[in-house]
Amino acid sequence: MKKVVTFGEILLRFSSNAGERLFQSQQIHTHFGGAEANVAVSLARFGHDVYFVSKVPNNPLGNEVEKHLKSHGVHTNFLLKGGERLGTYYVESGVGPRSPQVTYDRKYSSISQLALDEVDFEEVFAGASLYHVSGITAALAPSMRELVLLSLKKAKEFGVTTSFDFNYRAKLWSQQEAAEAIKLYLSYVDICSCGELDALYLLGIQKADDALEPSEKLQYYYDKIQQMYPNIRWMSSTFRGVVSASTNTLQGNVYQGGVLYQSKVYNIDQIVDRVGGGDAFAAGILHGILKGWNPDDIASFATAASVLKHTVYGDCNVFTEEEIEQFASSAPGKIVR
Repeated sequence: MKKVVTFGEILLRFSSNAGERLFQSQQIHTHFGGAEANVAVSLARFGHDVYFVSKVPNNPLGNEVEKHLKSHGVHTNFLLKGGERLGTYYVESGVGPRSPQVTYDRKYSSISQLALDEVDFEEVFAGASLYHVSGITAALAPSMRELVLLSLKKAKEFGVTTSFDFNYRAKLWSQQEAAEAIKLYLSYVDICSCGELDALYLLGIQKADDALEPSEKLQYYYDKIQQMYPNIRWMSSTFRGVVSASTNTLQGNVYQGGVLYQSKVYNIDQIVDRVGGGDAFAAGILHGILKGWNPDDIASFATAASVLKHTVYGDCNVFTEEEIEQFASSAPGKIVR
């Protein structure tokens, strides 16, 4: 098993029933989630030795976070206890033409108060093969932007492969703030999850010709990013078509060695829960790279993992490698006996 480290915030999520607005709901569902925590859970389920770095309050909520991570096989050796609160967020489920709505309540959460000297990254990265972090973590506080940069530099000192997901959230920081930070990070990144809008609005790349096909546009943007940051060896993203809140199409993209590889297009009907679908895709990409698969197989596996995530409640993907591979190679909806 490969040692993997992820660093980020884990939150408590409150969500309404489909067809109800939050203020109408008499019943609220709770789940733990967060970008890097979701990736950690997936990779642990795929058989990797995964450690999650974070900080949660030393109270019953923090204790439940620890139980949640351990129940999925994620190590909590570097889960610090302290601070005043666990961040939360609220999801109002979308139906048909009405989109889902997310409201954050995470200011002054325990991890946002994390000091630069609280995490011993030398111990964290000892023997590690991969480190994953996202822009969400950097957006939590100005001090966290410094900490993310420090962590990436330290990972490279230890020869650890680094993964960064742009994961831009307009509700957490401005485009200018994100662009300034991310441009510093990318010089220390080996694997990058980003798309066309990231290239345009965060990296300032000139817009591609509108006459190009979507795959040609993405190839153009990835070529430009690689010219700017030749250290980045892998890039990935998805093409999502939104028919309604309940029906989407999804196709995965993987860029490696100057070539864009694409999965087949999935039609996802009757979506149960879209939250965490991007993290499931990111984890699938990282798993394939760690296993040394070819780019075509990585794109296929990661996209199938994301599609399956849409069929279960909660932020975490709860499928094994074998289940995802079986799904990717079988007819949709067929009974597995």
